[in-house]
Amino acid sequence: MFSKIMVPVDLVHKDTLGKALDVAGEMAKLYDASIDVVSVGGELPGQLGHNPREFGESLQGFAEELREKYGVPVKADPLMSHDPAVETTAELMKAIDKIGADLVIMASHEPGFFEHIFSSHGGYIAQHAKCSVFVVR
Repeated sequence: MFSKIMVPVDLVHKDTLGKALDVAGEMAKLYDASIDVVSVGGELPGQLGHNPREFGESLQGFAEELREKYGVPVKADPLMSHDPAVETTAELMKAIDKIGADLVIMASHEPGFFEHIFSSHGGYIAQHAKCSVFVVR
């Protein structure tokens, strides 16, 4: 049913991704699918690296941990943006097509007041992606 699962991650908040990652790992095993972990980083120094190369290495290390934990193929796809706070959703939407994902599994928090006015990354992607989207709280 699914062969390519995309999982957007924010490594700064990786402690909140457990449930979504578990779902992705189980779905990948069930359908003999691969996982692409995607993260949008900035070109300026940040918490995950001083440059895009270090950011990519951080994501690659995370992908290797997931590969070992779930026993499925996991690839790291670092995406660079001039302004991740503004461009993350658009970059994730482009990544769905670039990767050829047929399922996106995203972690989400419980919606608050702000989400009633502005759509969250997960909400927007669930409404506009051409593939199936599973938002996990």
